[in-house]
Amino acid sequence: MTEANELSSALEAYVAQATADSRDGPLPEGTCRRFFERNFGKKETVLLVAETRPGRADLGVCITGPYEEPLVGTRVPMVLVLFVSPSARHRGLAKALVERATEVLASRGLRTLAARAGHNDDALISMGERWGFVRQWEIMLRD
Repeated sequence: MTEANELSSALEAYVAQATADSRDGPLPEGTCRRFFERNFGKKETVLLVAETRPGRADLGVCITGPYEEPLVGTRVPMVLVLFVSPSARHRGLAKALVERATEVLASRGLRTLAARAGHNDDALISMGERWGFVRQWEIMLRD
């Protein structure tokens, strides 16, 4: 938890960049800190940081956390944030982060990993399918 707190400002910036396309506005300040305060000890939560210098997450970040299916109550880990800095993209880092998160979760007895993509994000959906993800849930929103 200490490491997550030390990285919280950098993580906030990366999370904001990673979620900018799927949100109408910016994330509320302190979102990462609050998430880790609630979820850091849960077996579904993994924080992976690819860095060139200690304490600086300048290459990539993968954060998983618990997702609970609302009606049935089934809990699985979900990729909440996957971010690779533009200078490190297209080199397999995102896939390596997801694979490592999968390994960590498997060591905790969790075999399923969920992820989400916008319905129009064909590139992300295709990438996820190449990595072994299968479409299962469709969520529709109405404003």
